Amino acid sequence: MLKNSTEGYDGVGMTKIPLRPVLITLVIGFSGATAAALAGVPAAPLVGASIAVSIAALSRLPVGIPNLLRNFAFTIIGCSLGSGITKEALSQAVHWPISLFFLGLAVGTIILAGSWVLARFYDQTPETAVLATTPGVIAYVLAIAAGGVGDVRTIIVIQNIRLVLVTTLLPFILTHLGFAPGHIEPQASGSLFGSLVVIALAFAMGIVAQRWPIPAAFLLAGVLVSGIGHYLGMVSGRPPAPLIFCGFTITGSMVGTRFSSIPMADLRRLLAASLICALITGLLAVGFAYPVSVMLDIPFGQVFVAFAPGGVEAMAAIALALGYDPAYVATHHLFRLLLLFLIVPFCIRIVARTVREHES
Repeated sequence: MLKNSTEGYDGVGMTKIPLRPVLITLVIGFSGATAAALAGVPAAPLVGASIAVSIAALSRLPVGIPNLLRNFAFTIIGCSLGSGITKEALSQAVHWPISLFFLGLAVGTIILAGSWVLARFYDQTPETAVLATTPGVIAYVLAIAAGGVGDVRTIIVIQNIRLVLVTTLLPFILTHLGFAPGHIEPQASGSLFGSLVVIALAFAMGIVAQRWPIPAAFLLAGVLVSGIGHYLGMVSGRPPAPLIFCGFTITGSMVGTRFSSIPMADLRRLLAASLICALITGLLAVGFAYPVSVMLDIPFGQVFVAFAPGGVEAMAAIALALGYDPAYVATHHLFRLLLLFLIVPFCIRIVARTVREHES
């Protein structure tokens, strides 16, 4: 009989994490989130929890977030995003194909440029380089790597360092470098009972959706259930602030736990390459986001968050916290995920051929 354990269900199987690491993670995560909120940090619960738990993980404290709790947090964020989907907000969707086209160009350029740098200057194989620089689909690239494609340890380190950097630095960049803030006013909080009903329905849909290869299933389920309900006038208001705070904090804590199983030797060995990749992907995202912002008269910060090479759940949380159009940002990140499922194998072949031609 297992004692002091908690279980999380991921729709495929069951993972067990001892209760002690979960409690340690939640205490540290909520402490960091509260401190960041008191200090006035943008996207405080997400950023504060990410930083605090990352430090704990690097200090080799036992940390972990079970899948059940992680998926519950993703569902809350999705329902919060869905509360901003209105007829007025969707009226701007006619312009999104232009933005999605530029996002597709940005994704391809980011992968090819970043992977070429890794292969050319850091002695990584083309397969490892492409999988390490593919933005925002770490579960997918690790599934490919598990089949014997690329070096799994290198991919994990570079992907996780980029994710933590984007999650923690992006809100500071957008709020302290003079970029226009978001103009979407969040809806007033709805009733606790009504919010819990919507979250429960969305969570059930997420469990069903995850049986198929649907990216960000619980986030998407929350957006759909809440968005349809708000669009049809069946529900009103977003989840109460304490629920949203919990969702952001758990998501940030989950981001921080990614360092828990990475050896310090690997971090030191790959730190320079990881920072260079993060810088390249960030600058390219800016380069593609700016003309879209000008052409479509959309706040640059909103486009940047939509183009940023981070995880869809974390970027959606940042968009929500900074007042950007949730439908726009969520649509772009989901489009990026679907696009990456298609183009990653082609990018591996392109980079491999380019490296071979350079060496010959």
